Amino acid sequence: MVLLMVVCANLGDLMLKRGMLQIGAVQISGPGIWHALLATIQNGTIWLGILFLIGFTFCYMTAVSWADYSYVMPAGAFGYAVQTMLAVVILHESVNAQRWVGVVLIVAGVLLVGQTHPSTTETKVLEEPEAVSP
Repeated sequence: MVLLMVVCANLGDLMLKRGMLQIGAVQISGPGIWHALLATIQNGTIWLGILFLIGFTFCYMTAVSWADYSYVMPAGAFGYAVQTMLAVVILHESVNAQRWVGVVLIVAGVLLVGQTHPSTTETKVLEEPEAVSP
């Protein structure tokens, strides 16, 4: 579930970035923001990004219902490494050495967290309410 969460988040963020590149820089003014709002509503790439981010939200909610928050969040941080790779490969961004060192540290942290048990607390299962007889 965490892997699916990372995939949805990364694809959603990538689509939002591509959509905003299609729209252009947002001017911080009343007319500029209004123009950006209208342009984003009409942009299919942004809508695709929003759908992936909705998928991320469902995966995230499911993951935190099964595992500790202190496991899901660091494990999900692996997405930062994936996002950096996507930025280089797809968006042709330049990533300097300092950023790569940060990515390596994130991956090392994810590997450490991944070696722990996902749930250290007892989960409470919601029970169906009993039917009341008339």
